[in-house]
Amino acid sequence: MSPLNFTHILTQAVDELSESQSYKGLFHQHTDGNPLPSAHALQSIIELVRAIIFPGYFGNSTINSRTVTYHIGVNVERLFDLLTEQILAGLCFTGSEENSGCTELQREEASLIAAKLISRLPELRKLLATDVEAAYNGDPAAKSFGEVISCYPAIRAISNYRVAHELLKLDVPLIPRIITEMAHSETGIDIHPGAEIGSYFTIDHGTGVVIGETCIIGNHVKLYQGVTLGAKSFPLDNSGKPIKGIPRHPILEDDVIVYSNATILGRITIGRGATIGGNIWVTEDVPAGARLVQHKANK
Repeated sequence: MSPLNFTHILTQAVDELSESQSYKGLFHQHTDGNPLPSAHALQSIIELVRAIIFPGYFGNSTINSRTVTYHIGVNVERLFDLLTEQILAGLCFTGSEENSGCTELQREEASLIAAKLISRLPELRKLLATDVEAAYNGDPAAKSFGEVISCYPAIRAISNYRVAHELLKLDVPLIPRIITEMAHSETGIDIHPGAEIGSYFTIDHGTGVVIGETCIIGNHVKLYQGVTLGAKSFPLDNSGKPIKGIPRHPILEDDVIVYSNATILGRITIGRGATIGGNIWVTEDVPAGARLVQHKANK
């Protein structure tokens, strides 16, 4: 085939791909001057948050008690700038007025949200400290808190989730989901930022865990790899479209343990102190203190 024929094929593909009907619903029209959500900038934000919450384990490893205030101050200042820009990008990206630029009011809103998120970092550190403790106490192989912080994928995934959850509560669009999906790619742990998760939460090993948007998880809950806290089929509206925003994922009360590859579906409650064994399918409420395991087949 001659180069001329190749050119014809490529030109035809470009023409077809440029037809407006072919990309309907798949195209975002950018407005010059508006910031765009940046995976690189959001990764820098997560690295800064980790360095602030776990100083010495992430970020500058030469930090000590005499220089910690300086290093945290520098990181917080940079975090504020990056957060403001990315929050603004989220606000503009999902704006209702197409082809309009970001407004000064949105810029002020983005700065305020960034400041509010940073003001919550002390509480996030306290909460993540409980998650580190839970992981250490729940794993005989863990030799120290430092090992847990540095190595365990659960801490990386949960720290991303807790930051994203705070941003979601502050009504930031798009950015929280990107942050949790970054952790999903890094660790194989998929936690929706809308889930509500209490203190002393841990995920052992972690790969393949899925936690849905409307999950409510109490304190001192432990999950193992492959656990799914998902939804059953959900209702449709009169036009046949899924109804969004309804509670459709499980509630796990305090002190629940769910072993590997268990699947828990629907708006059901797993009662306090219950144990769910591995490789089972749960679609009904489980009483407090119950122990649900596979039955052995009769020989």
